[in-house]
Amino acid sequence: MDPVELSGVSYGYGAGALRRAVLREVSLRVAPGEIVLLTGPSGSGKTTLLTLVGALRALQEGSARVLGQELAGAGEGARVRLRRRIGFIFQNHNLLGFLSARQNVAMALETAAELPEAARLAEADRILEAVGLAGHRHKPPAQLSGGQRQRVAVARALVARPGLVLADEPTAALDRASGQEVVRLLRDLARGRGVPILLVTHDPRILDIADRIVSMEDGRVTAA
Repeated sequence: MDPVELSGVSYGYGAGALRRAVLREVSLRVAPGEIVLLTGPSGSGKTTLLTLVGALRALQEGSARVLGQELAGAGEGARVRLRRRIGFIFQNHNLLGFLSARQNVAMALETAAELPEAARLAEADRILEAVGLAGHRHKPPAQLSGGQRQRVAVARALVARPGLVLADEPTAALDRASGQEVVRLLRDLARGRGVPILLVTHDPRILDIADRIVSMEDGRVTAA
């Protein structure tokens, strides 16, 4: 069983005559440890597909089995439990400005009730060292560069040892060097654990890190 198995997934906004189809009969599989890039023009449905895989939206049509959980008909409770097993990385990193880099990363472990605070902070320190930010762990996001903030976001996504990493335009706001560094860190850390990555991008600079490139247009997969 693959970590991601989609079959006939369709999704739209609105109802009746005002309904606008965003995804049309999408089928896709992502294997363990595989890095899959979703590309295509704006409005092709890439981000909507990512949010469905990440259980951030309720499935409307088709089948989506993610980390063994069928999302067709799944309630909010089941989707919340699945989201806790997924690492999310967003374009704007979504760090909390009043917390240090260390605290932002440790937050991802707060659902692990068996871990005391000291253990959560130690895990945050370990992953920040792995992404080259050991010397910046006590700094708030405002004192970090764009590339450093995105590396904190990568650390936060991976610290809880997720079964799947979903990334939406993680390099869009970065310069070439920072973007390639972030993607390389993401690839190396995730592959070291056999974690699959599904990454939405418009950035042609990072296509070479993919095992497979999936192109979308008008809500459909046109090449996989």
